[in-house]
Amino acid sequence: MEKQITKEQIEAWKKAHEGVFKIIVEDKIAYLRSPTRKEFEYASQVAKTSSIKFNEYLLKTCWLAGDQEIQTKDSYFLGASGQISAILNIKESKLEKL
Repeated sequence: MEKQITKEQIEAWKKAHEGVFKIIVEDKIAYLRSPTRKEFEYASQVAKTSSIKFNEYLLKTCWLAGDQEIQTKDSYFLGASGQISAILNIKESKLEKL
């Protein structure tokens, strides 16, 4: 990893962003934040042509820190891709018929 991430850095990210996440792929780590509504809207448009591009866009856009190999090497990228939807941080909702 390029630099050691401290607890203080993580706490600062948590204050600045609604959601902060750590993805671990073997010996590599990536720190990501939740996307904004505008970023998610764009990612959704990209997803219409390629689900890989959706993951790639969110990984790059929401990147806070980590091992660059997760973005650049296919095996690490594909490993992280399975977790990308979790950073959307979607709240549970309930519909009640009145």
